[in-house]
Amino acid sequence: MKEKEENSFIIWGRNPIIEALRSNRSLEKILMAHDTHIPRELIKLAEKRKVKIQKVPRKKVEELAKTKKTQGVVALLSPIQYVDENKLIDGIISNEGIILVLDHITDPQNVGNLIRTAEVLGVNGVVIPRERSSPINEVVVKASTGAVFHLPISKVGSLKSFLNRFKKRGGWVVSIEKGGKPIHKLTYPFPLAIVLGSEGKGVSKSVLESSDIIATIPMKGKITSLNVSSAGAIALWEIIKQKFNY
Repeated sequence: MKEKEENSFIIWGRNPIIEALRSNRSLEKILMAHDTHIPRELIKLAEKRKVKIQKVPRKKVEELAKTKKTQGVVALLSPIQYVDENKLIDGIISNEGIILVLDHITDPQNVGNLIRTAEVLGVNGVVIPRERSSPINEVVVKASTGAVFHLPISKVGSLKSFLNRFKKRGGWVVSIEKGGKPIHKLTYPFPLAIVLGSEGKGVSKSVLESSDIIATIPMKGKITSLNVSSAGAIALWEIIKQKFNY
């Protein structure tokens, strides 16, 4: 079963729209500025999917996207569909995979960057909480360069409850947080949930209590913190190196 966001939304830029078409997401139509050259690949994919391309003034494109950085093309996208959390757990457990859990990260740019990194590196799914978290909106789609269309994403009421169910099924939980063991010196079991917290508050206390491992990124400089998307990229790479024996 899948649940839908209430409203459709606008995505913009060539790559996010191409990835949406490749992923078989439901696009209502594509609007292209009269003075824009659109890649042949986008046109072919739209024709194959029978998605209408309509030429409009550039001003209309920019008004819909609420930005001038559109590359001259926007698309009306049907709602993002969230995967049922139990179905996601089933898939991760059976494949001994990896879930990325975003613990109340509210900046959509960071959420999009993390989803992009996760998809590139081979993560199998993403979990976000229903409250105090960025929704999967236009900014997330753009920042992820369309990776949101290739990863199953679940939205859950309680991260602690979700992680406890995951553990009961045989999964393990690692939280990336200060005060743990150096991330590169640990051995990671799979299937595994990797938890990243917000920059201001870090991983929630209740989630830390459900964690089997606390992993810390060593820092040697005068600045003692990283942007969460940078920390996430480092953490995902260190852990995924072990899974795939890189």
